[in-house]
Amino acid sequence: MAMIVTRFAPSPTGYLHIGGLRTALFNFLYAKKNKGKFLLRIEDTDFNRNSIEATEAIIKTFDWVGLNYDNDEVIYQSKRLEIYKKYIDILLEKNLAYYCYMTKEELDSLREQQKKEGKTAKYDNRYRDFTGIPPKVQPVVRIKAPLDGSIEFIDKLKGKIVINAKEMDDFIIARSDGTPTYNFVVAIDDALMGVTDIIRGDDHLTNTPKQILVYKALDFKIPNFCHIPMILNKEGKKLSKRDGALNVMEYKEMGYLGESLLNFLLRLGFSYGDKEVFSMQEMIDLFTLDNLSSSPSIYNESKLLWLNNLHIKNTQNEKLEKMLNINLESSKKEVLLKETKERANTLIELKDMIDSILKKVESYDEKMNAKIDKEIKEMLIPAIDSINNFDSIENISHCLHNFVEDKNIKIGKLFSALRCALLGKSGGIGINELIFILGKDEVKNRINTFLNKAN
Repeated sequence: MAMIVTRFAPSPTGYLHIGGLRTALFNFLYAKKNKGKFLLRIEDTDFNRNSIEATEAIIKTFDWVGLNYDNDEVIYQSKRLEIYKKYIDILLEKNLAYYCYMTKEELDSLREQQKKEGKTAKYDNRYRDFTGIPPKVQPVVRIKAPLDGSIEFIDKLKGKIVINAKEMDDFIIARSDGTPTYNFVVAIDDALMGVTDIIRGDDHLTNTPKQILVYKALDFKIPNFCHIPMILNKEGKKLSKRDGALNVMEYKEMGYLGESLLNFLLRLGFSYGDKEVFSMQEMIDLFTLDNLSSSPSIYNESKLLWLNNLHIKNTQNEKLEKMLNINLESSKKEVLLKETKERANTLIELKDMIDSILKKVESYDEKMNAKIDKEIKEMLIPAIDSINNFDSIENISHCLHNFVEDKNIKIGKLFSALRCALLGKSGGIGINELIFILGKDEVKNRINTFLNKAN
């Protein structure tokens, strides 16, 4: 059995969006599940629209989310023009392609006439068997499509697809300036790269018959096809930027983990019982084309936030420390992350929580401060002084409970005052953990500042 080879082939005319990343993910998982190879190719032959920044962003996205491609170097179509020219010449020599001298104006006029007559607008093959003197026009090259019969293939999701040859025309494989067209170079590259399985959006379904013609004309082996439905918004329409069709790297800037974004995209089209949360290894182990949905998926930002929270909680603290650049001794970092990552939906929220703990308090909640009795404020420093060991959360808790019992005050009132003094607001992590993280000196400094500013 031949090794399975898949590929992802984005065009750098714009930034990579989540629909493209989902396609890449499915190709990656299918290859890895079957011990095959996953390749990356940049389709950059549209020289007028290519963006270097978009190309760099594609590479950065793959690094961020951890989709490792197996080619040693990324393949760029712009560096393969001589290869494409070679195969265009082969088709011309075999009389499977020909020069077409029809001008753009003539083609536009033909299409306008066909529309008036209620016919499908298409090229009329007028130069298909031309043997006369060529007009002084820089020609395009067209492939000879079959005049009868049909083009057939099996799609993994959609079943048998049959296209009547009469619906096809002799499409252009090289423009008048000699540059090859999309459907031609895609077929050439997939064949030469040994791609066995093509998983892509169903917006490419109309391209497949054309690419099959190229395969057949050059005696290349035809790969397997699987066209997946689009991702839609809640109204069932194409995703807009407002709905989530963002540059993938914007999700990183918003505080999402690469793992949670991949998990989210996996579930937009793939199901495995009631399982919602997948690690990368589980994605690989469980992925199968049989479990792909044949219906469009609906983008749900709440689901993405929920998954991101779960993945943050499951992320090792050491990895989070590097992401967030936390400068604390080890034991305090462990407590800080344990107490905060449970509450954070994004890394931005997590960073804000940590900053609200570690940074000096700049202001105090007025309503919260107004509820604190003067007697309680006067007990804040003595309460901290009652703690004989700040290296143990259990000891901090024990000492503070003993203190309130000795002073006959309610622990809730003391803790509320401490929270206002140490954070400036309500909510947040436990008081005992907060005191442990900040340490005796910082806690007393914050209390003194509070007493000076808030009284």
